[in-house]
Amino acid sequence: METAPVLFKEWSGYLKPEDISQLQSAYDFSEAAHEGQFRKSGEPYISHPLAVANILAQWHLDPQALTAALLHDVMEDTAVTKTEISRNFGKPVAELVDGVSKLDKIEFETQEEAQAENFRKMLLAMARDVRVILIKLADRLHNMRTLEAVEPEKRRRVARETLEIYAPIANRLGLNAIFQELEDLSFAHVFPERYRVLARAVKGARGNRREVVGKVLDAIRRKLKAGGVEAQVHGREKHLYSIYRKMREKHLAFAQVLDVFGFRIIVNDVAACYLALGALHALYKPIPGKFKDYIAIPKANGYQSLHTTLFGPLGSPLEIQIRTQEMHKIAEAGVASHWLYKSSDTSLSELQKKTHQWLQSLLELQSQSGDSVEFLEHLKVDLFPDEIYVFTPRGRILSLPRGATAVDFAYAVHTDIGNRCVAVKINQELLPLRTELKTGDRVEIITAAHAKPNPSWLNFVVSAKARSRIRHFLKTMHFQESVQLGERLLNQTLAALGSSAAAISDAQWEQLTREAGVKSKQEIVSDVGLGKRLAAVVARKLLSLAAPGPHEAPPPGSVVIRGSEGVAVQYAHCCKPIPGDPIVGIISKGQGIVIHTHDCPVIARGRNDPERMLDVSWDPETRKPFDVSIKLVVANRRGVLAKVAAEIAEAGSNIQNVAIDPEDGSDYTNMLFTLQVQNRLHLAGIVRELRRIPEVARITRVKG
Repeated sequence: METAPVLFKEWSGYLKPEDISQLQSAYDFSEAAHEGQFRKSGEPYISHPLAVANILAQWHLDPQALTAALLHDVMEDTAVTKTEISRNFGKPVAELVDGVSKLDKIEFETQEEAQAENFRKMLLAMARDVRVILIKLADRLHNMRTLEAVEPEKRRRVARETLEIYAPIANRLGLNAIFQELEDLSFAHVFPERYRVLARAVKGARGNRREVVGKVLDAIRRKLKAGGVEAQVHGREKHLYSIYRKMREKHLAFAQVLDVFGFRIIVNDVAACYLALGALHALYKPIPGKFKDYIAIPKANGYQSLHTTLFGPLGSPLEIQIRTQEMHKIAEAGVASHWLYKSSDTSLSELQKKTHQWLQSLLELQSQSGDSVEFLEHLKVDLFPDEIYVFTPRGRILSLPRGATAVDFAYAVHTDIGNRCVAVKINQELLPLRTELKTGDRVEIITAAHAKPNPSWLNFVVSAKARSRIRHFLKTMHFQESVQLGERLLNQTLAALGSSAAAISDAQWEQLTREAGVKSKQEIVSDVGLGKRLAAVVARKLLSLAAPGPHEAPPPGSVVIRGSEGVAVQYAHCCKPIPGDPIVGIISKGQGIVIHTHDCPVIARGRNDPERMLDVSWDPETRKPFDVSIKLVVANRRGVLAKVAAEIAEAGSNIQNVAIDPEDGSDYTNMLFTLQVQNRLHLAGIVRELRRIPEVARITRVKG
């Protein structure tokens, strides 16, 4: 381990003497704060913050970041406060240390919640200042390098967390060297036996393939020289975890992974990249479909290169990366290259812009997420490294996670476009919204003014932004609808008790919200609509706050069901009621009112709790279509399905689903249709028309 004086001398190559003086003060302060503390390895604790600062110094980070690195554990592990750090080293350093510090002193219900909140805080601090995550990644990198001293169970947990969160963040920020080292270190601790076996196999292959690699390098250098392209050519061994991931995803044995070695060509400018590509394609035949131009369309983390795979000697594929020197710097150091390579290069400013956009999207996700665990789920979705690139109608390029659908695209363009999308044109062809997009697709979203997100979209969207926006809309809509229904239920119950909503004062509501431990009147009314509180209990409590005494409730009037209440009113699947059916309502906790037909067997259980039972009736003006199932017994003849479907369409109904019994040689068969109807009268008209078909022997309505 190098000592502080040695490291300070190394850092003085790019820092001023006054900066080194401040770092010496921070080191002395941290050493005093950690006095008597030791790492699991037995080393004095100060060795860890010093190592973290040294990693950052290799990226030429500024003195504030290095100072924060030396102090990053003092708030967490000692009695030092943020105010004390601010007083001694300035507010920016204190903010950086606070952003990196964990939340160990706050009590959480579960370890998962604690960790999720920890990430949420760290990432929000990072959105304000990207140096927070650079310090955190350096901290995690040193911890991973020294993880052997930790007990096995914690070792595996930390390594898995690194693999799931920290390595993808490093990749997302373009910190390629750290990303690969974190993956390999995590792999060694999560799957130690697999790591050992694979490391041994790669070491063995290294000797066997050295001669082939040498020949390929010589051939590439000669070809480029002949083509007048000045270039540095390097052979590189892929890191172990990427080899393991390829074996697992493609179900290959190690002997089948032929591209353990890749080749990197670094040229002087962008034009030379394409010249080098042409020369290589003349040297070895390219494998179709394996060419990617990340120069024209850079990755979201700013990465740029040409990728091609060639048929090499002995038939083994050769993976080649071609890039300029500037692209290589960004590929290795990512967002840290902003400090490491001071330059006015447009690609650097573009990288900073992309990083800023991603960090801002984290802030937006956090504001939409209900809790830390949900935020962490969104973050994990957003960290998937594989991306596709699609075009808007005006030619703008959008990057989306692999597997993204038209709905993901709509939300990537704008939240309002996502909320109002109803259809999509992909390459001029009308397709369903759940259609998976491919790189190069031209996508046009069709919207409607009154459209809104469908809960079923959550089953197929893959981007964090789309998932977060849909959930936020549904939560808001759910709350508003449950408030409206709750108000109707409460008004009806108050009327039955001889009072009215207008008679309830603000003081009564304030007292009730205090006693209930909620923030607002709307929360209580929403709970009534969702069935979490009974309208009769809330109404009596409100009245008792004004004039104590019993209130006998006469039978309340019926609640009118309009069919437009949304998620606050559910229609039971067991009996599938439609307008015209005699109905009963049951208040179900968390679901609002569930409507059943009066003869449904399920409501027999609800009669034991009369306060949950509601007298409900249909609004005569209901226009919403309702699903209903009918079973037909029909003669097994050619064309009968077409006749039945035609009659249903003629009667003004839409077929949602149809199922037919498999052919068994009998003269008659069963057909089960799910139709959309306006009311019972509409259904009767459909049944009447179907009975006129000679092949139809019997029709029954199916409930449940």
